[in-house]
Amino acid sequence: MRNTGNTFASQPDAPLRELMNQMGHSTTRAALIYLHTESDRDRKIADGMGRLAEEALAKEGSAT
Repeated sequence: MRNTGNTFASQPDAPLRELMNQMGHSTTRAALIYLHTESDRDRKIADGMGRLAEEALAKEGSAT
């Protein structure tokens, strides 16, 4: 229950400090033990980084 609850709480991209406060952990190591990522989370992060890179390149190209 604790792992699942903390994983769900982290879904909206809550900062680790807020999750630590919610869970009552004083160290990041303790908090990270109870957090697990979704199987598709890595893909979402990579896609988001790709979009940011494309936007930066588009801005750079339009500035010249």
